[in-house]
Amino acid sequence: MTTSLSLVACSTSAAGPGSETATPTTAAPTAAPSPSAPEPTADPVPSPDPAPSPDPEPSPDPTPERAETNVPMTRLAPGEQPPQFIIFSFDGAGWHDRWQEFSAAAEEVDARFTGFLTGIYLLTDEHRDAYTGPGHAPGRASVGFGGSPEDVTTLVEDLNGAYRAGHEIGTHYNGHFCADNPPGAGDWSTADWTSELDQFFAFWEGWREINMMPEAQELEVPASEVRGGRTPCLEGDWEQIAPAWAEHGLTYDSSIPGSGMAWPTQQHGVWEFAMQSTASPTLGNVTAMDYNFWYKFNQAQDQPERAGEIHDAVLETYRHMYQATSTGNRAPVLVANHFNAWSGNAFNPAARDFMLEACDDEGTVCATYSDVIAWMELQDPAVLAELQSRPPVY
Repeated sequence: MTTSLSLVACSTSAAGPGSETATPTTAAPTAAPSPSAPEPTADPVPSPDPAPSPDPEPSPDPTPERAETNVPMTRLAPGEQPPQFIIFSFDGAGWHDRWQEFSAAAEEVDARFTGFLTGIYLLTDEHRDAYTGPGHAPGRASVGFGGSPEDVTTLVEDLNGAYRAGHEIGTHYNGHFCADNPPGAGDWSTADWTSELDQFFAFWEGWREINMMPEAQELEVPASEVRGGRTPCLEGDWEQIAPAWAEHGLTYDSSIPGSGMAWPTQQHGVWEFAMQSTASPTLGNVTAMDYNFWYKFNQAQDQPERAGEIHDAVLETYRHMYQATSTGNRAPVLVANHFNAWSGNAFNPAARDFMLEACDDEGTVCATYSDVIAWMELQDPAVLAELQSRPPVY
């Protein structure tokens, strides 16, 4: 792919740290940011410059005990049907209440999910100047920073707990710069993407030093466990991003808009889990992401009085996607979300309810991207090729 990853970019507020809204710029936005931290109350103070981490290494501390994968790591026999995978993911991944809500739901049905962390959520508002987005001034972003030291500590606790439970943390990069706040991700060069990932991993490994919190607990998740992500607003140029992915050891991406629901393939050295589209019985043809559902429903207008109606339309869409794949090509279903409370909190409860409804069905496994990749790489190449050759379903 040699053009922008995004079909159409979403708009986010450029008002400054702590501000985050979504305003569509065209008829079919593809993504939107997650809830942000509180507005900063003081000017940023100088932060220590962490050493860049272009090649993330595991933490020197012992890896914490972690729940085993829920994916049956066995080879299929020729003609045997694969598990019906469902992959839940959440962009931003910086909201404590949502971590608690989805972790509890996942435990109930033995599900795993992936949180794509916005790296600047590891920076307190006071030390936001540690981040410089490509082409932007230090301390600026289209989303909020991490809030208070207590807020950042809570986030680290959430990430540690999620990792121990078998969930996955990926990257949503840092400043969420999109087409509405140029230069956005669609404008960035390989050097810009390399800088963005360098800073993400520097925050990951050096957040205590940067925030001057030496006594805070460790982030127990090894940096090497961050294996993929989703770009801001699904924007970016594949040819420019791919070298940065390779330099940082990333093995998958879930940003490029796809057609229907199909098995992932390897492109430019990574597994590409294309953003899916579906023929929703309630919303029509739509990219399968929460913000797109919202835009298709009512042009992303905040109508909390219609939250129940939106919830039901989204849940029916997930059920349709599940039915289409489980009776069709058996491709993994991607439930792509943000931690949010849009339009009266219509969307996250729909994802939670679908998780509780589907993830303990016989033959269905709600898994992380990395675990699905491990399963695919275990298969006989001929068997995997047959799965990948199956036409998309809608």
